Amino acid sequence: MGTPPAQNYDRRATARILARLAEPGLFAATQAAVTVRITVRASALRPEPGRALTESQRLYLERFMRPCLPEQVTSATHRLTWTDSAGIPNTGYVHAAGAGPELAVVARETVLALWRAVAGSGLAERAAALPAPDRAVLLGTTTDHEPVEIVRVGIEAAGRALVQHGLIAGDTPYRGIVEFATGLRDSGIFAAVATRWFWELQASTFRRGMIPVRLETLPGGRVRYTAESLALLRAMKDTTVADAHAVMRRATTEEGLDTEAAVAKYHDDLDLISRQYALLAPGTVPACPAAADTGGSSVLAAVVDRFVETFADLAGTVELVTDTSPAPPATSHGDDGVFFVPDMSCKHCVRTITALLESMQIPVLEIDLESKRVAARIRSPRHRSRVFEALRDGGYNPVDEAPAPLPGASVG
Repeated sequence: MGTPPAQNYDRRATARILARLAEPGLFAATQAAVTVRITVRASALRPEPGRALTESQRLYLERFMRPCLPEQVTSATHRLTWTDSAGIPNTGYVHAAGAGPELAVVARETVLALWRAVAGSGLAERAAALPAPDRAVLLGTTTDHEPVEIVRVGIEAAGRALVQHGLIAGDTPYRGIVEFATGLRDSGIFAAVATRWFWELQASTFRRGMIPVRLETLPGGRVRYTAESLALLRAMKDTTVADAHAVMRRATTEEGLDTEAAVAKYHDDLDLISRQYALLAPGTVPACPAAADTGGSSVLAAVVDRFVETFADLAGTVELVTDTSPAPPATSHGDDGVFFVPDMSCKHCVRTITALLESMQIPVLEIDLESKRVAARIRSPRHRSRVFEALRDGGYNPVDEAPAPLPGASVG
């Protein structure tokens, strides 16, 4: 896959383009909510003997979360699996002392409802009319290049941030999932995720059921990250930016590559360090374009406000049933090459999964981001098991198949 020339990389211009597209409104009206019944299965995580983290969590922390220590991380206690109202399999995590599974399930139904609202908003038509220079900026700066895809990823990221902070809901004074979502919004936590975290850390820790921050309550009931958490996030981001700049310096000096070729190799060799940090000018603090205030508001604020509003509307319409039966045995499928990766959320994930499979000499036939479906040439059930193991090592949670949606199950 070609990489656009570096001269099109412009985060400020990206923020202005997204804000201009959002001005007429990002969302159409949502349909009236109807009751949907979701069956959830919870399985306990198994940390390493004498440790608080699982092996996957520990290995990720040691490799990619410098200088974070194990005791600075809160791990989930249980992993969730369920099929949403659209028939798409999902995975998530909860902590016994945090928010319950309702938070994750309602957040997912909110994502689906807002995706539909974006589709009917006219955003795609406005995006199609973008002039060529604006398109070049998006192509050169963002991971997902189409504005509709960028907003869809942002919606899913809002849900991910809400659910991940549910692991530490016990730090807050909020009771009930609606009060929790509203409290996080009013406290600016969604904006803190966008500006204080870096993308790969937030996405990868979410997929592994871990969070490296704590919350404290302020007078008046709002919450914020502790001073220790803010210092830790800054230290991890600084380390990541320094690593990215070191890679680019080596590629453009010792290896003699131009910036475009260096970025392409950077994606191949160091996929867990985002291109956005490699191309930042030295001393520049990374900032999320969607969070930029370009005239009194931001795209992020519009997404979060609508997310929390819709989440509150849907919270009373989702009925959860807990499946306590023994886990079904692994089954053999007629097509061993089709499976689902519920925590695949953007084109970065698609590239990562594609590169992993191709490194195993497995041709990828199709990856559909909306349904989370992957089709590849996998030779046998045993080969399929190795693929699943490799994906889990990469922080993803593949599942065999997507059960059919429940009759009449829909959320507006």
